Amino acid sequence: MTKLQRLCAEFGQSPWLDNLKRGYLTSGGLQRFIDDGIRGITSNPTIFAKAIEGSADYDAQFRSLIDQRRPVEDAYWDMVIDDIREALRLLRPVHDASGGDDGFVSIEVDPGIARDTAKTIAAARELHQRIAEPNLYVKIPATAEGVPAVKQMVSEGRNINITLIFSLERYDEIIEAYLSGLEAFDGDPSTVHSVASFFVSRVDTEVDRRLEQLGSVEPLALRGQAAAAQAKLAYQLFRERFAGARWDALAARGAWLQRPLWASTSTKNPQYSDTLYVDNLIGPSTVNTLPEQTIEAFEDHGTLACTIDQGVDRAQDVMRELDAVGVEMADVSRVLEDEGVAAFAKSFDELVSALESKGAELTEG
Repeated sequence: MTKLQRLCAEFGQSPWLDNLKRGYLTSGGLQRFIDDGIRGITSNPTIFAKAIEGSADYDAQFRSLIDQRRPVEDAYWDMVIDDIREALRLLRPVHDASGGDDGFVSIEVDPGIARDTAKTIAAARELHQRIAEPNLYVKIPATAEGVPAVKQMVSEGRNINITLIFSLERYDEIIEAYLSGLEAFDGDPSTVHSVASFFVSRVDTEVDRRLEQLGSVEPLALRGQAAAAQAKLAYQLFRERFAGARWDALAARGAWLQRPLWASTSTKNPQYSDTLYVDNLIGPSTVNTLPEQTIEAFEDHGTLACTIDQGVDRAQDVMRELDAVGVEMADVSRVLEDEGVAAFAKSFDELVSALESKGAELTEG
């Protein structure tokens, strides 16, 4: 067995691929990942921007769409949705074999509407209606405006991946939106699935930057600890909220856990282990999304052990120590949320602009 397969079989964690591009679909690369133990896929506007701009794989389809006088932004969605549909087809056997708990593919709403609840609801609903597959997740950013959109979508029985979670406080709101949405849903809750994507490495990047600005020895000793510590505390919150009478009532009707998903797991600081955000976050009822280089590193020298509930007391100490030296995690999460939304929106806008230029050239030609 590969380590990816053992993550699921022995530790209850689902490894997903944090990438999707047409080359994987046409070359058999995605199927090989699935055969090796990958059980789902996440995508986002930055991933698709790199895929479309970084290869000629989409050129023929784009030319055909432009010849049909399709607007450029519509052509973008046509190409992306075609990739999503093929990935959904390849992962459907995983979905069926897991009883509906795995084998998902995620597509994100236009990041430019992340601060607009009504537009987010409409966009998520449209993507679900357009693709209409049981193993589809539509991603909604965990902004303040995204929280009520999550509740509305769940209350309609739609599968939602909540992305860009950076704080325990916002994560608690996302859990509440899921639970409230299930309670408001007048259908079968066993048909509704959700994951909550807690971003990891970016937390260390921002916290480390602030610690280095402080300059003294004591704060520097906390570098590289905030992200894993916060994720471990998020897992404790997950266990607390999905227990007790309220959850038991939903579970009795067939409701699924909203699994925590560890996102942004590639190590940004070369001084840290390249499997830091895998080795330390393994545990049942979780998902870890891995880019290709992290998968390779984990298969080569990653450690297989249940670690998500180890060192919880130390994780609490890390949060207290960060506060004591002046690193406010509430402000860290606010900055990271703003940067995350802006980065995805920038990727989307730049890609559409590049496609508009290419479309103009093709039309003139």
